[in-house]
Amino acid sequence: MRYLILTDIHANRHALQAVLADAAVQGYDTVLCLGDIVGYGGEPGAALDLTLGLSPTGLIRGNHDKVCAGLEPATSFNDVARRAAEWTHAVLSPAQLRILVALPRGPMRITGDLEICHGTPFNEDQYVFDVGDAGRAMRSAACRVCLFGHTHLPALYSTPAHPVERLLDGDGDGEYRLPREGSALINVGSVGQPRDGDPRAAYGLLDLERSTIRMRRVAYDIAGAQAAIRAAGLPAWLAQRLASGE
Repeated sequence: MRYLILTDIHANRHALQAVLADAAVQGYDTVLCLGDIVGYGGEPGAALDLTLGLSPTGLIRGNHDKVCAGLEPATSFNDVARRAAEWTHAVLSPAQLRILVALPRGPMRITGDLEICHGTPFNEDQYVFDVGDAGRAMRSAACRVCLFGHTHLPALYSTPAHPVERLLDGDGDGEYRLPREGSALINVGSVGQPRDGDPRAAYGLLDLERSTIRMRRVAYDIAGAQAAIRAAGLPAWLAQRLASGE
């Protein structure tokens, strides 16, 4: 079984379409989406519809999905994120909002060896930025392989070998072997708003039988995504940051 891993799409239709086109060439069997389909970007409805059209085997919510759906206030968001969430809530249809409301929280167990979460298995909103964060997350995981998102930074943490391998600054494009005896905590990076200095869309292909994770980076129509943000009247920084991957 080869899993297409998507996370942090953030209403970026152009990035998602480019990822899906590349993934179709690479080949996959089913889709896992780790949350934050909406928020920040200018085409939340299109991104949500495209994602649902993939019929993911696993689909969970992220923090932006919760706030955009009206499930939680934007008290933890900065002003830019809050304004984008309020706009998103206003432009999504009632049916689309109901879908967001119904998204389950992580963690979600996919197989005996695989689970997905947005932040960590013990807290869907918790960030994993370093070895200490990763250790706490891995101790709370129920499966050998745990996929997460939320940080928008590609990373591979594993035991019992090296405690951490970080795939940053454009290095998150390649195939990596997972430990067969230990455990792995993997972030494939963000589809719609990468923050590792590489503006290309990020996604992953997980093969548990081969025990590998393929990190992919894909160029997409950044200008088109920026135009959608500007046309929506969203803060200019949301468009600007796409070009620099920050």
